[in-house]
Amino acid sequence: MEKAYLTGNLAPVPDEIDAYNLPVEGALPPELTGRYFRNGPNPRPGEDPGHWFGGHGMIHGIRLRDGRAEWYRNRWVKTKAFTDGADLVGEKGVDLAATQANTSVIRHDGRVFALIEVGLPYEMTPELDTVGPVDFQGKLATAMTAHPKQDPITGELHFFGYGFFPPFLTYHRLSAGGELVETKEIEVPGATMMHDFAITENYLVWLDLPVTFDLNRGMGMPYAFDEGYGARIGLTPRAGGVTRWFEVDLCYAFHVGNAWEDAEGRVVLTAARYNPEVFANLWEHISGRADAARHAAGTISASLYGWTLDPATGKVSEEPLDDRNVEFPTLNEQRLGLGSRYLYTVGDDQIIKYDHQSGAASVLATGGATGEAVFVPAEGARAEDEGWLLSIVTSGEVSRLLVADARDLSEVASVRLPRRVPAGFHGSWLED
Repeated sequence: MEKAYLTGNLAPVPDEIDAYNLPVEGALPPELTGRYFRNGPNPRPGEDPGHWFGGHGMIHGIRLRDGRAEWYRNRWVKTKAFTDGADLVGEKGVDLAATQANTSVIRHDGRVFALIEVGLPYEMTPELDTVGPVDFQGKLATAMTAHPKQDPITGELHFFGYGFFPPFLTYHRLSAGGELVETKEIEVPGATMMHDFAITENYLVWLDLPVTFDLNRGMGMPYAFDEGYGARIGLTPRAGGVTRWFEVDLCYAFHVGNAWEDAEGRVVLTAARYNPEVFANLWEHISGRADAARHAAGTISASLYGWTLDPATGKVSEEPLDDRNVEFPTLNEQRLGLGSRYLYTVGDDQIIKYDHQSGAASVLATGGATGEAVFVPAEGARAEDEGWLLSIVTSGEVSRLLVADARDLSEVASVRLPRRVPAGFHGSWLED
């Protein structure tokens, strides 16, 4: 039986390469001068990590400058797991540097970090060489989520770490200058796979959902959907105070769209939501327990969903916002936590733009497997959607960096990459 995470668009590439002066169709906007980095799992030749999430991190980078695509390069993140074969959980406990660092890549205070939710961040150079694990002067003693949130007003970086053993959830805050200035435990009943969270102007928003950790489940990824755990969303005041929990229908969400406070002080949250059956099918597929041939496009994807939580009354309402199969929601991060009109998601072969104000959705057919669409604001933009979307699109053995106008989803340019880029997770645009 072929394992899905080693075949097709998920199949790893065998080596690191460099290529220069990449061919461009259309016209790259000259102000797109910087680097697009995208992270994802990529086991070495002959390795079987036992789960799609278990492959060593590999970052694919494209350098754009003055309307040209100067280079492409891909590099494994040289973690202790990669170089030494170190185990995350061993006889001496948890080694937070023995990770795959395969989930996302961000920049904060001028430093580039490759992230995974079960360990420390790994610093990378702008040329994608590995510097090493970072614990912020010894102050970070937990893992760091792959989905930190940078406050667009203060520049602070809010994040958390979950643990296999108590404390199960710990919140952290980095200053705009990269100093760890706050750490506190958030009490939850057990160890869950809390992949993402949200912030608003006044709250931290937690997704305490029933995908739980249990070492008795054996090797690989010892997580499973556990209906007995229940599902709830928490609001912790950023200024300090008790977390308020709201029970919600059983579900799971890897990725938040955005969260904000409405005129009545309620917290509105959007996310790509899986119902229990769909999540079980997805987990079977990416765990290699289902034949790759069984996967039908669109059958194991999430759909856009919304919750409204009222701290004054303790009431919560929830509703589906669309029935399309989507994942990887993104937005203009200048509106993160403040309320946003537009949200961008991807389907199997398309980018979907949602307008929360009008309720409309528009679609760009990409012609291939479509990765997360990263929003890059235009210089001096006056409208929230004035900018571009960057996504790696793969058709067969051919991958390209697609550049689309975020306003009307028209394709502006396409950079032909020198190799197929496997499906991965999250990327960032790092402007010069």
